Amino acid sequence: MTKRNHGLGEGMVGDAGGLDSWARAQLSNLYGLFVLSMMMFDSRDSAKILALAATSVSSLGPCASDMTYLMVDGELVRTPSDQPAGPELDRIVSELDDHDSAVTLADGKWRWAFLLRGLSGVTGCLIVVALQEPTVDEFFLLKTLCQQTSAALANAALHRREYEQRVELRRSNDERATVNAQLTKTVSRLRQQQQVHDVLTQVTALGAGEPGLAHALCDLTGLPVAIEDRFGNLRAWAGAGRPDPYPKMSARRQEDLLRRAARLTRPLRERDRLISLVKPHHEVLGVVALIDPDKTARDHEIFTLEYGTTVLALELAHQRNLAEVELRLHRDLVDDLVLGTDNESAYARADALGHDLRAPHHVVVVQWHGVQADQAVSDLTARAMAELEWKALCSRRSGVVVMLVQGEPDGAALFDVMARELGADTGVIAIGGRSVTPDELPRSFTEAMRTLRIRQTSHAPNGVASFDQLGLYRILGTGNSRADVEAFVREWLGGLIDYDDSRAADMVHTLSQFLECGGNYDRTATALFIHRSTLRYRLGRIRKITGFDLGDVETRLNVHVATRAWQVLQGQPWEERR
Repeated sequence: MTKRNHGLGEGMVGDAGGLDSWARAQLSNLYGLFVLSMMMFDSRDSAKILALAATSVSSLGPCASDMTYLMVDGELVRTPSDQPAGPELDRIVSELDDHDSAVTLADGKWRWAFLLRGLSGVTGCLIVVALQEPTVDEFFLLKTLCQQTSAALANAALHRREYEQRVELRRSNDERATVNAQLTKTVSRLRQQQQVHDVLTQVTALGAGEPGLAHALCDLTGLPVAIEDRFGNLRAWAGAGRPDPYPKMSARRQEDLLRRAARLTRPLRERDRLISLVKPHHEVLGVVALIDPDKTARDHEIFTLEYGTTVLALELAHQRNLAEVELRLHRDLVDDLVLGTDNESAYARADALGHDLRAPHHVVVVQWHGVQADQAVSDLTARAMAELEWKALCSRRSGVVVMLVQGEPDGAALFDVMARELGADTGVIAIGGRSVTPDELPRSFTEAMRTLRIRQTSHAPNGVASFDQLGLYRILGTGNSRADVEAFVREWLGGLIDYDDSRAADMVHTLSQFLECGGNYDRTATALFIHRSTLRYRLGRIRKITGFDLGDVETRLNVHVATRAWQVLQGQPWEERR
C-alpha cells in the first residue's frame, strides 16, 4: 500500500491563519462520516445500514463498494440477494478468519474485505474495490466508515432485540392476562361446581329422595325441575308453573324421546325442556328435566343438571341393589321358614330384616293363569302388599308366590289389586291357617297349597280361598281324593243334581241352605229370598225325588256332608259359606 504523508502540522495554517485545502477536505470527510453515522444509527434495518455504508464508499476516495454481506444464521450472505453473482468472491469471504484481508481476483483490481464486528462477533462484510490501492488517509476513512457501520449494525441489533423483548414481554403479559382470566373463570366454575357437589351430596346424605333433589336443582339453576319415571309419569316437581294435570306423552313418543336422548352425551333440548336420562348402567330408570322456555340455560345449568342426574342414578342404583339384597334375604328366610326351622334362629334372622315374627302369621300363596309365577307377578305382588300396607315377607317357591303375612290377610283386597294391575282375574290367592310361632309355618304353607289345589280344581277355579273356610273338606279334600268325594256327592245328591240340570232348578242349593239353617223354615226362606210356601213346595219335591227322611240322624248327616262337599266342588264363593 502506498503511503502518502500529509503531516498535520505542515501546511495546516495558511497565510491568513486558516486551514489548508487538505485539512478542509479531511474535515469535510470526517463531517460526512459523522452525518452518515447519525443516519445509520437512526436506522433499525441492518440491510439499509449496510446499503448506506456501501453508497458512501465512493465519497471517501477513488473506491467503490463491490459486494456487501450480512451474517444470517452463522453464515455471511450477499445482501441484497440480487447483487451480481460472484461465486469466487463468495468462497473467499466464507473462508475469511476474524481479520480484514485483501481479496485477489482474476481482474487484478485492488479489493479489501472489511469485516464488520459487533459484540457477538462478525455481523457483516464490506468489499471495497479500486483501480489502485487507496492512500493511508483514504484507507483510514474507509476503516472508520466500517467501524461506524459495525457500531450502527450493533446498535440496530440491540434495538431489534430490545423491540423483540418488548414484543415478547407484551405477548407474555397478554398471555399471562389471558391465563389469569382463564384461571379466574376456571376457579369460579370450580367453586360453582363444588357448591353443586356439596348441596347435592347433602341432599343425598339427608335421604331427601327425589323431591329433595328436585328442589335442590331448582335452587341451584333458578329453573323449575321435573323428575319423571321412564314412562313419563311425574315423580317430583320443584319450582313455579307446575301444570295440572301433568302432561304425559304417548308410549310411542316417550320411547322415541328416550332413544334420541340416549344417543347424546349431553342433555337433549326438547322444546322448552332440557332432558337428562337417569341411566346408572344400560337401563333407563327415569328422566330429569329443566323447564327452560326462554333457553337461558348455560354451562353451569347444564353441569348442574348432569351432576344431579348422576347423583339420582347412583342413588336409585344403590336403592335397587339394597332392595335386591333385602329381597334375596327375605326369600332365603321364607324358604327356610316354610320348610321348617327352629324358632330362635327364625326370630333372630327376622329381627335383622326388621320384621316381627313373634306376632301370628298366615302363609298366603298366589298363582296366576295356572302357571309358575314369573317375575312380573312376583313384583306386582310385592307392590300390592306395599299398597295394602301389609307387614309381610315374600318369596317364590313351587311355582307360586309365597307370603308370610302378619295378622289377618285381606285376600279379597289383594285379589282386586292384582286383577286390576294384571288386567285379568284368572288367578288364585290361597290363605293357610294361623301360625302363632315360626315352627307352625310349614303347616300353614301346606294348608295354603292344599287350598290352592282345591280351588283350582273346582268349577270356579279363580278367586280367593281360605283353609279355615274349607270346613269338612279339609278332611276329605287332601288334593288326591277328588274322585272319591265326587262319587260320595253323586251317591247322595245325584238325583237332585240331574233334576237341577234338566229343569234349570235350584234344589241342591235349597237343600244345602235348609240344612245350614238347622231346618228352620223362616231363616231358610229369608236366606233364599223366597216365600215360606215356596220353600215347603221345594222341600216336598226334594223328598219325592230323593226319598230322604231328614228326620233320620245318619241320613241327615250324610246329606249335610254331601251338600258341603258339593259347595266346594262347585267353587261357590267362600264368603257365602261363612
